Amino acid sequence: MIDSGPSGEPTYAPGNIGELLEQRERATPDKAFLFSEPDGRQFTYAEFDAAVNRAAALLRAHLIGKGDVVSLLLPNSAEYIIAYFACWKLGAIAGPVNSLLKEHEIEFVMNNSEAKAILLHSEFSDCIENIRAALPHLESVIEFDDEALATREFAGSYQKPDPGVPGRAARLGWGGEGGRPSERALADARASDTADIGRDDDAIIIYTSGTTGKPKGCLLTHGNVIANARQISNWLGFTEDDRLLTVMPLFHMNAVSVTTMSALYAGGSTVISPKFSASQFWKIISDYQVTSFGSVATMLSILLTTYPDGVPEGLQTDQLRFAMCGSAPVPAEVMKKFEETFNCPVVEGYGLSESTCRSTFNPPDERRRPGSCGLPIGNEMKILDDDDNEVPDGELGEIVLRGENILKGYFKSPEATRTAFRNGWFHTT
Repeated sequence: MIDSGPSGEPTYAPGNIGELLEQRERATPDKAFLFSEPDGRQFTYAEFDAAVNRAAALLRAHLIGKGDVVSLLLPNSAEYIIAYFACWKLGAIAGPVNSLLKEHEIEFVMNNSEAKAILLHSEFSDCIENIRAALPHLESVIEFDDEALATREFAGSYQKPDPGVPGRAARLGWGGEGGRPSERALADARASDTADIGRDDDAIIIYTSGTTGKPKGCLLTHGNVIANARQISNWLGFTEDDRLLTVMPLFHMNAVSVTTMSALYAGGSTVISPKFSASQFWKIISDYQVTSFGSVATMLSILLTTYPDGVPEGLQTDQLRFAMCGSAPVPAEVMKKFEETFNCPVVEGYGLSESTCRSTFNPPDERRRPGSCGLPIGNEMKILDDDDNEVPDGELGEIVLRGENILKGYFKSPEATRTAFRNGWFHTT
């Protein structure tokens, strides 16, 4: 299967997310990929891939292999992004946990997903300790405040991790002092080879909001994640020169797909910030020469309130191409005023976790229609009535989707999966 590289050159389409990273690393190993805004760290493609491999070895030493779920409970950070990719390198399933949930809600998500391990920041240690007895599937709690410190045993000589072979985990030595992996487990993790991970293998389990009942675990495959990154990157014209800013939480697919994976697919770079800060926002845009960022309507309103006269003097924002906005419509007056004040177009889009993230985007050109969520960016879309008949233009109905970015199904919820997938389409309500 032939795909195109960041400069449009033909290349083999990656079979999994790890292969996509390795393709980019081979093409431009010394190019900066990830910038950590709060502490000034930066990772070239080669350095990022090495950090991911070390973290994958750490997980492997904790007996994590292909198909195992690893919960992620971290603040926005370089560590969060490394944790995602470490899971994907192993063929493990990344399970981002909304850090705003209450303890009983976190307990539900981790139990329902059958999480075998959790990578967490120490600020959440007490929370997990409080519910640990109610998590029968959980075998390893791994603090991941600092990736270099957490993976120090795996620095130096290293080979790619093995996603796991049935029966192999039982042969690994375990039981090092203080709950750390034994020397045998460490040695095995270092010496293993990469096994097969395909596009149809699960990459992420992310939970819906549960507004109509218990949250459901959306299973997204490697193919889903790569497809949506390609769709977004191609539609918005991202290139290796683009640098995207993440201020949205990494426990939502917006930050994963729109400003992280799309940057990787394009061969560009990404900046991770702990959270949205109006007082620091334009300085970050200027300091890192950001070309686009993900947002929601309230962020745009806050920026207008904070900077009614526009970008502060002395900051360089001419490189900023547009703001990407989703989750809710931007009020027409807010959009008009934001674009006039900051000379930054707003490109709205629509999507949901079940479509990996974005299904539509406004075109970033003269076709853009303020107030519209745009056009399908690669998946098919229809509006149907209650009898699954397509409605005429202008009539209300249910959005249905079909395409390579649409989820595989809901974890352990066959009835919900059957209800959502009818007549060859995914029904969004």
